[in-house]
Amino acid sequence: MVIDENLLIKYGAIFHHYAAKETIFSRGDNPAAYLQISKGTVELNNYHEDGKEFTLNILSAGQSIGESLLFGGNHYPMNAVAKDECSILYLPKTQFLQLLDENKSIVFRLLGHLSDRLFYKYTMLFGNSANEPIPKILALLDYYKRSASVEGQFSYSFPLTRQQIANLTGLRVETVIRTVKKMNEEGLILVKDRKIFY
Repeated sequence: MVIDENLLIKYGAIFHHYAAKETIFSRGDNPAAYLQISKGTVELNNYHEDGKEFTLNILSAGQSIGESLLFGGNHYPMNAVAKDECSILYLPKTQFLQLLDENKSIVFRLLGHLSDRLFYKYTMLFGNSANEPIPKILALLDYYKRSASVEGQFSYSFPLTRQQIANLTGLRVETVIRTVKKMNEEGLILVKDRKIFY
């Protein structure tokens, strides 16, 4: 969800800058502010006991980070890490709640956005429950293409790397590489110059 940056600044938001691979917040931290990416890409992740990284989501400019947690008493259940150089607008929770109270249209947009995020979680949960890798990757492709409002076969250039697909689906990167090749051969996707078109 994008809230106009000028409106956020009017309510007291300030820019925080992060270098690539810098942690924005860690699992267990208290959600104290509304965070909106102005520039850059942020990965939400967790680590299994064996140290294997699991990517929950990859967010880019205009998207907010962990905003649903501002309405409950829970801590962050994940880490947020800058994938590249990032600028993030930071609006303390009390000012964010005041902004919502005084701008009802944003509340309805926020509810729609939270609904979309739940849809993504349900879609990925179902896709990732499959035993075979193709349904897992197709669930991810479907969601990203739908979110980009792109229609037509092979009209969507999928923005994620094979490693990011592996992290989001819980597959090994070698499995993703083999499966993408197979999907291309079966006409489910088009691979051109190592880019995936869906």
